[in-house]
Amino acid sequence: MLESLYVLILVGAALIVVAAFSSLLAFRFGAPLLLLFLSIGLVAGVDGIGIDFDNAGLAYFVGTIALAIILFDSGFGTRMSTFRQAAAPAIMLATVGVFLTAVLFGLAATYLLGIPLVEGLLLGAIVGSTDAAAVFFLLRVGGITVRERVRSLLEIESGTNDPMAIFLTIALVEAIRAGGGIETLGADVALGLLSQMLIGLVGGVLGGMTIAAVIRRLAIDRGLLPIVTLSLALCVFAAVGAVGGSGFLAVYVAGLYTGNAKLSNAAAVKRFQDGLTWLAQIVMFLILGLLATPSQFSDILWPALGLAAFLIFVARPFAVWLCLIPFDFQRREMAFVSWVGLRGAVSILLAIVPLIGGLDDSRLFFNAAFIIVLASLLVQGWTIASVAKRLGLVVPPRIGAVEKYELELPGSADHESPLLPRR
Repeated sequence: MLESLYVLILVGAALIVVAAFSSLLAFRFGAPLLLLFLSIGLVAGVDGIGIDFDNAGLAYFVGTIALAIILFDSGFGTRMSTFRQAAAPAIMLATVGVFLTAVLFGLAATYLLGIPLVEGLLLGAIVGSTDAAAVFFLLRVGGITVRERVRSLLEIESGTNDPMAIFLTIALVEAIRAGGGIETLGADVALGLLSQMLIGLVGGVLGGMTIAAVIRRLAIDRGLLPIVTLSLALCVFAAVGAVGGSGFLAVYVAGLYTGNAKLSNAAAVKRFQDGLTWLAQIVMFLILGLLATPSQFSDILWPALGLAAFLIFVARPFAVWLCLIPFDFQRREMAFVSWVGLRGAVSILLAIVPLIGGLDDSRLFFNAAFIIVLASLLVQGWTIASVAKRLGLVVPPRIGAVEKYELELPGSADHESPLLPRR
């Protein structure tokens, strides 16, 4: 028994180490790093090395916690001035944009996969939101420097569009389980969405105020401070979700409030979160890769690739164009925003919901979503830098990406920069 425990720990730690070292190859050859993490999980899985992992519930649990950590960190690192200048168009994309993308994609999925409309819309909801982990990595760590307004729009959109996709996915799964169609999705569904958003927003603000107050008033040891901060953030996420709100929106808003609260130890908290966010991304992508069975992909490979192309070149651009018309964005900026609509772990995570719900076509949804995510990370993730240059949107960075991120940490009154001597 103990020997098997040691083997399990060894395999898990080895996969994380391999994923971490793969970053050297990613930065050298310009490969999408999160695609490498996902690929390592696929190689280690049942059709590769042979690790047989088939626990959808555990994968969803781990992925949910990892995503909450990533969203809190992304909110913590967003300046309020940046949020204000791009909040309106970002929220439009995070709500109306996700809905439009899901509907357009759902119609195409119904035709290409030969499934009922309600199931096509379910697949559209699953892949309707952009992936926060992928977008934040590319824009903050990947060395892509674009206009502040465009960058802010993309970050805020990816941090706030998950609630819409999650709500639509769960509502459609429940409708299919009940044997109904889209006619069952009426005013109650819309009111439920508004309720989740409102509770998530209020809970996030109150949670952020609580976290900031605890950090200010309690003499917490510097080593424990980041742990307490993150634990409180997860409490906000869980508490808001338990009362029927959007925990993902709440944890992002809590991070936004806390990161802009002018805390004296914000830099120390941020450094801890950087490392933990990396670990969360690696573990999430690895475990989602392990859950997949590539030998099943051949059954729907070409229709799924056709849907990926439709999503990249039709559904996402149309939704972006329609949502950004009132906000005076240039055409090239709209084109770039469309291209950075990466799908990632969130879509795979949502594709687990039909598995947990026991739907008849649950594996179809999961496999199709997985192929679409792979295509998105491969096509869009690998070309974002070149697209930004071709559109003339790249601006010279003031300082290095990592240094800039630390020195301009929002609300921090006591930075400890690696460029300055320690006190």
